[in-house]
Amino acid sequence: MPAELKKLKENTGKRSKKVKAIYPDSIHMAIADGLSYNDFNIKIATLDEPEHGLTVDLLDETDVLIWWGHCAHAEVKDEIVKRVHDRVMEGIGMIVLHSGYYSKIFKTLMGTSCSLKYRVNDDKQLIWNIEPSHQITQGIGDYIKLPKEEMYGERFDIPTPDKTLFIGWFEGGKVFRSGCCFQRGHGRSHHKVNPEYFDIPDWRRKMSLL
Repeated sequence: MPAELKKLKENTGKRSKKVKAIYPDSIHMAIADGLSYNDFNIKIATLDEPEHGLTVDLLDETDVLIWWGHCAHAEVKDEIVKRVHDRVMEGIGMIVLHSGYYSKIFKTLMGTSCSLKYRVNDDKQLIWNIEPSHQITQGIGDYIKLPKEEMYGERFDIPTPDKTLFIGWFEGGKVFRSGCCFQRGHGRSHHKVNPEYFDIPDWRRKMSLL
């Protein structure tokens, strides 16, 4: 039976002309397209829906939940955060992308502030593959190069990951852990910081292995 994946996206990007120019079909569709390389049943839930689209029945059908957010973390209802947290404890897999590092659910799962260094600029970034034999990272080479990227830097206030798959290096000198893997309850949680979903098809395909 195909795995059931749900994708929560805050949907605030639709209000930005700049985002629309890069992701004409939306960020969540760019991510869903990358996952379509596998035989998954993909459903999308957005912040504006009742219960943010994450009903009890929907989560009960879900094997993996992918969470993307940026500007509207505070608008996520606490009861929905608890609902998702409980499902992770019960065994659902979860992948937190990009600025989801500061989401309520990620901070709840980590038990820390999840703060980090941040700078908006056009640094070149090299994302170094430090676990090349891992099933997620096999075949992507030594590194992924992003010509222009906003900077995320250490210290990233998270618990020590069970496994760290990538180290990002920025030309300004900062480094940043990503591809951080955690066991929480009976479920698995992953954090990956990489907003360039539209530009790197191989990266999107690899994300489906998480």
